[in-house]
Order: sequence, then C-alpha cells, then structure tokens
Amino acid sequence: MEHDTIAAIATAWGESGIAVIRVSGSDAIAYVDQLYRGKEVLSKVDSHTVHYGKIHHPRTGKLIDEVLVTVMKAPRTFTREDTVEISCHGGLIPVEEAMKALLTMGVRLAEPGEFTKRAFLNGRIDLSQAEAVIDLIRAKTDQAAQVALNQAEGRLSRLIRQLRTEIVETLAHLAVNVDYPEYDAEMMTSDFLQERMSEIHQRIEGLLQTAKQGKIIREGISTAIVGRPNVGKSSLLNVLTQENRAIVTDIPGTTRDVVEEYVKVRGIALRLLDTAGIRETEDVVEKIGVERSKKALETADLILLVLNASEPLHTEDRRLLTWLQGKTGIIIVNKTDLPQQVEWDELKLLASDLPLITTSLVQEQGVEELEQAIADLFFSGRVVDQDATYLSNARHIALLEQALSNLDEGMKGIEVGIPIDMIEIDLKNAWQALGEVIGEAVAEDLIDQIFSQFCLGK
Repeated sequence: MEHDTIAAIATAWGESGIAVIRVSGSDAIAYVDQLYRGKEVLSKVDSHTVHYGKIHHPRTGKLIDEVLVTVMKAPRTFTREDTVEISCHGGLIPVEEAMKALLTMGVRLAEPGEFTKRAFLNGRIDLSQAEAVIDLIRAKTDQAAQVALNQAEGRLSRLIRQLRTEIVETLAHLAVNVDYPEYDAEMMTSDFLQERMSEIHQRIEGLLQTAKQGKIIREGISTAIVGRPNVGKSSLLNVLTQENRAIVTDIPGTTRDVVEEYVKVRGIALRLLDTAGIRETEDVVEKIGVERSKKALETADLILLVLNASEPLHTEDRRLLTWLQGKTGIIIVNKTDLPQQVEWDELKLLASDLPLITTSLVQEQGVEELEQAIADLFFSGRVVDQDATYLSNARHIALLEQALSNLDEGMKGIEVGIPIDMIEIDLKNAWQALGEVIGEAVAEDLIDQIFSQFCLGK
C-alpha cells in the first residue's frame, strides 16, 4: 500500500472558490494525464509548473471541469513522490466527479494523514515534524502556529539528534575502555561519565521546563467561570468573546449548562467554560447544570471566580473562596458601577494571595487588568519567545521524562559504585527514548495511530 498511487480532496468539503485534489505516487502523472486535455502532455512538462486545461471522464469522455493542474516531480515534493494537484471549481459536483474518475482508473483513496505519513517514511520529515503539521492545522493562536512552525522546520529534531549524538559518543568511549583496555583511549572514569551524563541531563531538563508553557500554547488554558447565579459570569464570557454567546438576564439560574467558547487573550487561547451558577436549588434541570459546573472546576487549568460587589458576601461566596485556595485562580469583583456592599476587608482576607480584579462588565471596565493577570499567572507577564523551542506534545514530554529517568538511574548507579559497563544499559535506554521522539526507533502501530489523527488529504 505504501507504493500505491493515492488521491484525496485536500480542501474542505463544501462550496468554495476552488477545491484541490492531491494525487501522489509513482504513477500520479500518468493517471491524471488520462483525464487531462490541454496543450501539453503532463508527463512531458517540467516539474513545478501549472497548466490550464479540462478534465474528462476517461471512459465516457464526459467533460467534468475546467481546471489548473500543478505538476511536481520527485524527489522535490512533500511526499518525495510524483505529485499532481488538480484545482477544480469549488462546487460539490465537479470535485466529486473528478475523484470518482481517478478512483475508477485504479487510484486508491488516501487514508487520513497518508500524504504526511509518506513524507515521513520517505525521509522528507521526521516524526516530530510530522506531528507539528497537525499542530499547525489545529493552532488557534498566532503563538501556537509559530511554535508548530518552528517544530515543523526541525528545531526540536536538531536538539534531539544532538543529544543522541552526545550519548553515542559517550557510549563509544565507554565501549573502548571496557572492551579494549589495551588501547590508549581516553580513560572513562566514573567522574568523567558522571559529568557527561549530567550535562545531557541538564539539557533535557531545560527542554522539559518549556513543557508547561508549550502545552498551554498548543492546547490553550481550560478556564472555568464560576460564581453564584446573576453575578456576571455570562457577561464576562460575552465581553471576552466580543459577542452575545451566553444569555444574560436579571433572572438567577439562566445558565443551565456549561457553555464553551474559545477566545484569544494576549496571544493565549482560553477555552472558556461558562458554568451554571453554583447554589442550592430544587430545580431538577438547574441541579444537573450545577453538578456539571462542579465537574468542570475539577479539570480546569484556571478558575475565574466572579463575585457581586453590590451585595454582601454570601455563604456560597465564602465557600467558593475557601475552596479556591491552593488552586490557580483569579477573583473578579464585578458590578463596581453599582453601590458597593461587599465587605472588602473580609474579601481580601479570604482571597489570600489570589489575584483580585475589580470590574464593571456592563461598561467593559477592568477587562485589560484581567487579561494581564492571566498573562502574569501563566507566562510571568512575558510575551512568548517566538524563536524558542517549546515542548508541547504529550508524547514528546513523556519520552523526554523517560530519558531523564534513565539518566537519573545511571548517575545513581555511578554514585553507589555499580560497574561502569552496567551504566551502558541506562545510556542506551535514554538514547532509545530520544529516538522515539523523532521516529528513529518507534513501533509501526504507534506510527499508524499518530497519522490516523490527521484529516483526509493531509
């Protein structure tokens, strides 16, 4: 199957300006030649050229569409195979008929992610670069896209390969001293080995320190908006999203379920969860919403607790303030445009070290301060370094942690006097774990699982 000629629609299904069909494989140009009618025969044109013509059904001769065909010859293509892209009109019928004609001739429909998988299998990119492609497609902010682009360009790959090279060099020194002691090689003492392993350990630790920020950039911050009914939770959601996403009324308990929306704050994606007001209620539907709200709180990365400045603190307010201690949260005191009745001294005492922001959401006051507080919590107020290499993929993080653990075991072994040749096992395991990041040592079923997450046509 890896050598079949494959095809798929590379653009979103539906009405659009154009639709692109991507064909890749050793016979890609020959297959499209059977559909195409223009001034040139595609098999004889130069690589990376675009040609105007029409495509007809190969058996009936029926006109399908007026097209532009881009011809790219191996190996200077994404898959390192001959690749043809047919740009049709973006209606449903032309692109569907063109795909049917290709499949009639024997071209196989590509599996999800198969073009990128072929790029990996043919050495065009490594596994971490391939995973960056799907991160780029799914990016919800400029920063997430930039991190994915940096990884797709091979920045993480270069760091991993350099670490693997240093481990191999250390293993080579070790092998010479263990297996060929008669040669005048550099003495592999325990101190020297400990120093080399410590250097590699520190480099991996440095990468792992970017994991928290990288995960936030990639996936966003799961943010739960909580508070009693009618304190301004839905107003906060609407202000941050700049649209009336949630219903806002003076009637308590309007929000009956968890409302989810993505917004971008200071370049960071927030997955906002506007929860039902937390209170004791006999309303069956509202009670279900309250239970869902409590579950959302347990999994949220950030909790925005909204209080009403125009009312004294309620028992439920105090309970939420106490519950919030030890969690990542921000207290928002809303409705400051109304006569204030909240007990500020008690509130500050209950808030402890949590950030406290005052807002009037109906007048959109205090929103800038809230956005800055969020940036301070997760990035110390700094803008993300566009040129830095951030770990954001859970698989990569787990493998680097595994490599770090292998090095820890090796260094502990040296300290307690384990023979030097036994340390070789820990070094090899670390080398193996790093290799799995870039796909140089990875099981086939894992490769299939990774590429199955891609959309069809990528």
